[in-house]
Amino acid sequence: MKKPLLFMLTVCLSFTARAQEEDLSLLNYYQYYGDQSNALYKEMVDEASAKLQQRAEHVAKLKTEKAWKERQAEVRAKLKDIVGPFPEKTPLNPRVTETVVKDGVKVEKLVYESQPGFYVTAGLFMPENLKSKAPAIIYCSGHTATGFRSETYQQKILNLVRKGFIVLAFDPLGQGERMQYPEENSEESRIGGSTNEHGYAGAQCFISGSSLAKYMIWDGIRAIDYLLTRPEVDPQRIGMTGRSGGGTQTAYIAAFDNRIYAAAPEAYITSLDILFKTEGPQDAEQNFMHFVDQGLDLADLLEVRAPKPGMIISTSRDYFSIAGARRAYHEVQQAYDALGKSVNISMSEDDSVHASTQKNREAMYAFFQKHLQNPGDANDEEVGMFSLEELQVTSTGQVATALDSKNVFDLNREESQKKKAEIEQHREAFQPEKVKQDAQILSGYEAPEAAKEVHFAGQYQRDGYKVQKYLMIGDDHVTPYLLFVPDEGKSNQVVLYFHPEGKAAQSGAGGDIEALVKQGLTVLSADVLGSGELGSGYLKGDAYIEGVSYNQWFASIQVNKSIVARQAADMVRMVKQLQQDNNEVEISAIARSTLAPALLHAATFEPAIKKIALVEPLSSYASLVEHEFYNPAWIPASVAGSMDAYDLADLAATLAPRKLLIINPQNQMGEAVSPSLFEEEWSFVRNAYPNKNNFVVVYPNAQEGLATQMKDWLK
Repeated sequence: MKKPLLFMLTVCLSFTARAQEEDLSLLNYYQYYGDQSNALYKEMVDEASAKLQQRAEHVAKLKTEKAWKERQAEVRAKLKDIVGPFPEKTPLNPRVTETVVKDGVKVEKLVYESQPGFYVTAGLFMPENLKSKAPAIIYCSGHTATGFRSETYQQKILNLVRKGFIVLAFDPLGQGERMQYPEENSEESRIGGSTNEHGYAGAQCFISGSSLAKYMIWDGIRAIDYLLTRPEVDPQRIGMTGRSGGGTQTAYIAAFDNRIYAAAPEAYITSLDILFKTEGPQDAEQNFMHFVDQGLDLADLLEVRAPKPGMIISTSRDYFSIAGARRAYHEVQQAYDALGKSVNISMSEDDSVHASTQKNREAMYAFFQKHLQNPGDANDEEVGMFSLEELQVTSTGQVATALDSKNVFDLNREESQKKKAEIEQHREAFQPEKVKQDAQILSGYEAPEAAKEVHFAGQYQRDGYKVQKYLMIGDDHVTPYLLFVPDEGKSNQVVLYFHPEGKAAQSGAGGDIEALVKQGLTVLSADVLGSGELGSGYLKGDAYIEGVSYNQWFASIQVNKSIVARQAADMVRMVKQLQQDNNEVEISAIARSTLAPALLHAATFEPAIKKIALVEPLSSYASLVEHEFYNPAWIPASVAGSMDAYDLADLAATLAPRKLLIINPQNQMGEAVSPSLFEEEWSFVRNAYPNKNNFVVVYPNAQEGLATQMKDWLK
């Protein structure tokens, strides 16, 4: 039988004089729910799987050429919308810095601008004694610090040149000579390896409503532009290949630019459903905004360019699942069959880990020899490698120091500043309902249902109050929470308390919660998704920056439902349950640090939260994209695309005239923001409050503790 949330307020249990050691956890008791530390990610994967299943069922029904062409048009439109408009094409200003020759291979080391002041380093590899126009292949490097200079990639590049191909290999962002965050006077990155460089910059792009993929696709498109300026190249015979991260680039650049005739992505194509259930989402550039939500999978990147020649190259023990690769291949085959070009799609598979194998290399050579009309021996030969020094393009080995190149942050900030100006312009005629609507759409917030069940799991008697343990059971996950009930006080006034470390944080003697309870208030402290016993769980992937999983946040972007929205829904679910038990209840809410944005969203969507206190909250999402460096802890608390319509201050303004208390606001680094800057950014919030006493900001020089600061606010 379901028990009311506050039914234990009048229950008194006798305790022995012997002090008991308190255990405030619940899932060690409810062992059936012991896997809930991964509830956040599982919830996202379940949603992704449902959407991908719907997509698979739809694609399976496509049998005719007409149906597939309609699907291709639909996918092209979705990809265009997801990635957004590309910049205008500007002069490449190419410059060959040096030419080196070895073993019959001539390499022109070159640099060009894919956007003004944004430099790309590359090598143009050609047969030394080329006599006529030749087919050309763009080689995309995977995640290696040295870019195309890696011996693994040189093995393929030099073999292709020996077989009569011209190869243009360029450094991806964050790799080779295009490090985005180089240490001063060092070859090391301030952020970490290439994966972290991608994640760190990519997060800022997502918040701005853009993506790192957009910049990398554009780099590839401009590489094609440069290649076609070369008189040695036959423009009708252009191919593209690359492994791992290079396979990613190959797949999406070829999907966007039809000048690529033959494409062979290696160690990338799989099924997202299986990827999400194994390694999880990968680098920032491998995640498109709302890709899964739009009913897309990686196979679409090949199907959209059918019937042009394509090859999937895979290994059986890769973390890009071979089962997913086979599934994708069989689906892509359907498109080619319907379009009458079955011979143009193939798959090479070898038994290995995430690695380049001789069998797969030779299959790739043969693929391009066939489709780019350059027949010859497909055997993989031993080649003489160029040294890193021989292939260094710039004087310092980095475009940042040699050419004072812009980085992705610079380009993204320029776009973000335009969007911030639009947000500020809208504030002049502020429309609260429009902000609520935009926030709900962009965050992916869905109003929660009340819990199915609430289980009481025991209590501890403390000096003057009880600590009661509850487990709320919902359709998707459980929510453990604690209820701190004063022996004497107002039972109809409840303060919700949310801490990033979970319900037990600040619950001990002398903590924030006890101080509130000592004032006669009932306090409910809950674990929302991603906190406490519902912590982020274990998710594989390389993009962990200062302990923060970017990959999990990327998953939320793919399914178009933010972590913030999920946490806000948990908060609102607590409100609904309180109201169900007592429709006279007065609800206030406090959130600390990285949970403050979630509470702002929750209060925006739920008017029953009458008083809101944010302790050490982020001052703005804009601060994360306006500054080159930021504290990664803020990323899961951010909403991708929010800069297209609103910032945190806009949410705050929708709360007027409800009481809002801000204590020690923080900047993008997690440090106290200057009062003058905060007052400037939030001045329009003050104007939104007719009663100035209802909006209070307390800066860090205040001497009072949290409970004292909120004493008047809670009246």
